[in-house]
Amino acid sequence: MTRIVSGFAGSLPLKVPKSGTRPTSDQVREAMFSALEARGAVDGAQVLDLYAGSGALGLEAASRGAAEVVLVERAATAAAVCRSNALAVQKASPGKLMVSVAARSVQSYLDSAVGTFDLVFLDPPYDLPDAELTGNLATLPRILSRDALVVVERSTRTPEPSWPAGLTPVRSKKYGETMVWWAVPADAE
Repeated sequence: MTRIVSGFAGSLPLKVPKSGTRPTSDQVREAMFSALEARGAVDGAQVLDLYAGSGALGLEAASRGAAEVVLVERAATAAAVCRSNALAVQKASPGKLMVSVAARSVQSYLDSAVGTFDLVFLDPPYDLPDAELTGNLATLPRILSRDALVVVERSTRTPEPSWPAGLTPVRSKKYGETMVWWAVPADAE
């Protein structure tokens, strides 16, 4: 069962699409968010969750104090699950919580996105072509705040992402079969 690990919605169960997604395990999310919170990257953040699936990463950030979360998921059934999960987290929130779902492709969303984000998750399907991920990453810098963090989750069997000139990798961590990379805007170093 997938659930919110911590924060005001801690232990809240999340629905998961019947197929086509691979939710980040509770253990990986817990470790990832411990590191993000230690860095002060979650509280008050504008969060973008790309390839959202169930929305677990973005909604975990919401439960831990993110100011606003956008979940981007192209598959109609998964986008519906994201909406349902977002509503459950919003109902548990002690205050007003801004969560929206964009039911469209990641690249389409990025090409037209406005505003800036402080924390961006990319957890694409493991079979996503590297070139598509590279294109997503190349589009990100223009919508990142100066102190933003980009977190990419992939299989340990896939190569490190090809980082565009606008992003600098700063950390990587292996969790079983999952590899997580962090990057920051190149001018933030």
